[in-house]
Amino acid sequence: MLLGLTIRDVVLIDRLALAFRPGLCVLTGETGAGKSILLDALGLALGRRADAGLVRPGAEQASVTAEFAISHNHPAAVILRAAGIAEGDLAGTLVVRRQVAADGRSRAFVNDEPASVGLLRELGDTLVEIQGQFEQRGLLDPANHRAVLDALTGEATTSALTAAWHAWREARDAAATAAQRLAASREEEDLLRHNAAELDALAPEGDEEERLGARRALLQNAERLGESINEAIAELDGESGAQRALARALRRLERARDRAQGMLDGAVAAAERAATETGEALEALSAAGHALELDPRALEQVEERLFALRALARKHDVAVADLPRLRAAIADRLIAIDTGVDSVAVLEKAATDARAEYVTAAEAVSQARQRAAQRLDTAVAAELKPLRLEKARFRTVLTALGEAEWGEHGMERIHFEVSTNPGAPFGPLARIASGGELSRFMLALKLVLAGTSSVPTLIFDEVDSGIGGAVASAVGERLQRLGAGLQLLVVTHSPQVAARGAHHWRVAKQQAQRATVTRVEELDADTRQEEIARMLSGSTVTAEARAAAASLIAGART
Repeated sequence: MLLGLTIRDVVLIDRLALAFRPGLCVLTGETGAGKSILLDALGLALGRRADAGLVRPGAEQASVTAEFAISHNHPAAVILRAAGIAEGDLAGTLVVRRQVAADGRSRAFVNDEPASVGLLRELGDTLVEIQGQFEQRGLLDPANHRAVLDALTGEATTSALTAAWHAWREARDAAATAAQRLAASREEEDLLRHNAAELDALAPEGDEEERLGARRALLQNAERLGESINEAIAELDGESGAQRALARALRRLERARDRAQGMLDGAVAAAERAATETGEALEALSAAGHALELDPRALEQVEERLFALRALARKHDVAVADLPRLRAAIADRLIAIDTGVDSVAVLEKAATDARAEYVTAAEAVSQARQRAAQRLDTAVAAELKPLRLEKARFRTVLTALGEAEWGEHGMERIHFEVSTNPGAPFGPLARIASGGELSRFMLALKLVLAGTSSVPTLIFDEVDSGIGGAVASAVGERLQRLGAGLQLLVVTHSPQVAARGAHHWRVAKQQAQRATVTRVEELDADTRQEEIARMLSGSTVTAEARAAAASLIAGART
C-alpha cells in the first residue's frame, strides 16, 4: 500500500508531502490544476521514463520519493532479497526514490541504496497498477493475461501442470542425451574395437614401465658386470685367492692352538667365520654370474616390449601407467554400446510416459481455463452496461499452440479482446480509443478479478471522463466497492465519484512570489462538501449545490 509521496521541484510542484491511507482516495481539482503532475511524479518513482521537462524551471533537479507498506512474502520483498537490498529500517517498509537532473540524467534509489531504473520498474509493477491515459502495463499487456485467468482456475491445477512439464522435459532430455551418446559411440565403434584389440594383445600392467626400465638398464650393463664377477671370483677362489689363504691360516692356527692356552681361540673363530662368509660370497657371485648368462635376445625383447608400451601410450595421449585404465574404459564403452539400445529404449519410453502425463495435466488446465474464461466473460459483460459500455463486448481467447511451443504454462496462448461497437472486429484492449472508456473497462475487469492480484494499490485517471448522472454514480459505487479491499487512488471530475471517497484531496494552483505552484490539500468534512458543491455548480457555489453535495455524501455512506 502507498503510504506517502514526497515531491520536490516537479513541473509546478515545488514542495509537497502527502500521506495516504487504505480505501478509496479521490483527488479533485479544476482542469490544469496539476492532478496529472502527481501521477507523472508517482510514475517517475515507479521507474517510468525520465524527462528533463519534469524538472521545475530554475531547479537543479526533480526528486520523487514514494513509501510503501509491504508484507514479508509480497513479490516486492522477494525482488528486494534477490537484489541483495535491505528491506528497510522499519519492518514492512519500502522506499523508492528517483532524481532527475535538469539535463535529463536520472538516478534511482531503493531503501536509500543506489539501484537501476529497471529494478525500480520491476518493483513498481508489483506495487501499483495505473489505469489512465498514459503508459500502461498490467491488464493491457497480453503477457499478463494467462496469469490473470489462471488465478481464477486455481493454483493446484496449474502447479500440477508445471510439475508435469518439468518432469517431461527432464525425461526427454535424458533420452535425447543417451541417444546422442549411443550414436556418437556407434560412429567410433570400429575404432574402439581396434583399440581394445591392441590393448588386449599387449595386456599392459600398471607398473610395467618401471620394471622394464630397470631390467633394461641391468641387461645393458650385463657384460661389464660379468667381468667384474669373474674377477672377484678369481680373487677369492684362485691359487692365491682368499679362500685358500684362509684355509692355510686355519690349519696353522689349529696346530698351534693347543699350545696357546686359549689365546688363539678368538682368532680361530674369526678365521672360520671369514672362511664361511667367503664361501657364501663365492656362491652369490656364481649365482649372479649364472643369472647374467641370458638369451642374447633378452635385452632386445625387453626393449621391444618397453617401446611398444610407450608408443601405445603416445597414441592415446596417456601415461604408460594409465594404459590398463584406458583398456577398462574402452571395454566399458563397448559394453555400453552393446547395451545402449536397451537403455535408450527405456529412457524413450519414460519420456513418452512423461509426455502423456503432461498432456493429461495440460488438458485438465485447458478445460479449467475454458470454464474460467466463460465465467470471466459473463461477469465482465454484466459490469459493462452500468458503466455505459453496453455496446462493448469482451472475450477471452485461448489459442492452441503447436507442440514445439508447449511449455510449463500449457498448450495454449491466452489473451483478452474487446469490440467496442456492434459489428466492429475484436482487438486488443489497448485499441479502446478513449482514455476514460479504457479506464471504465479496466474498472469492470478489476471488479471481476478482485482478489486475484497481489498489487495492493490501483490508480484510475479520469475513469469518469465523458460520463455523468447515473453512469457516474455507477462508476462511483463500483470504485467504492473495489476500494473496500484495496487502496484505490482516483483522479476525478465527477461529484458522484468524489462523494464515494473515504479520503479526499483537492489539487489547486496558487500564485507564489515568483511563479505559479500546485498545492494539494486534504479535505475535512466541511471543505469536502464545499469542493463537491463546486464540482456540481462551477465557480459560484450555491446553496442548492451545497445541499446536493451533502445529499451525495450521505447517499455514499448508505
